[in-house]
Amino acid sequence: SGSDSNSGNSASQALRSVRAAWNRIPARQLLQTQGYKILLQPGEYGEELLPNYWEDRWGSFAAPIILQAAAGRGSVVFRRDINAYDCRYLYLIDFEITPQPAGDALHCEKCEHLLIRGMSLSGGARVAQETIKINQSQHVYIEDSNIRGAYDNAIDFVAVQYGHIVRNTIEDAGDWCAYVKGGSAYIRLEGNKISNCGTGGFTAGQGAGFEFTTPPWIHYEAYDIKFINNVVTN
Repeated sequence: SGSDSNSGNSASQALRSVRAAWNRIPARQLLQTQGYKILLQPGEYGEELLPNYWEDRWGSFAAPIILQAAAGRGSVVFRRDINAYDCRYLYLIDFEITPQPAGDALHCEKCEHLLIRGMSLSGGARVAQETIKINQSQHVYIEDSNIRGAYDNAIDFVAVQYGHIVRNTIEDAGDWCAYVKGGSAYIRLEGNKISNCGTGGFTAGQGAGFEFTTPPWIHYEAYDIKFINNVVTN
């Protein structure tokens, strides 16, 4: 019941669309003292309410960009994917991404300090190619989330350095449940439940190619990957 002409400063002055809220964040400007928190009211958000492409928003440690369900987990569903490029200190918290029609849920390229916490991401009945795809990024953290439903991989990291994947349920993919490759480095996977994927549960390294790697991590497919206390089952 919001309006994109509202201030967005309170629930009574809510915006109608996430697109309008996103567009109020300055593009290609480093946020140093003032961050942005987009509180998502309960309901389903269709294509007409969401950005087509999420790009060039530069938060910082002191001033991050946060999207969070106002009423907690299970109250908000995005019905299209998040496709992001060159975003920094972007935090996605406590909502669901299940596109209609089914497809990839989250892609982030050239992202820094991406947090995915308390999320549910689904590619449908193995319709998505990758449920989560992260490329050429650093400091990526996936926590306490459910990721499922790709014909290829549920989590696909290529050239990702620094981060962790912890306490998640990762399941139901046609190839691998999760892998980190292409010069991915310094990533800890701990306390995850990994199950029901066609080729296997988790692999560190797979054939990527120089065109996808980022210097100086060009000699090996994977560096310093810690795989600790995970449960992997068929």
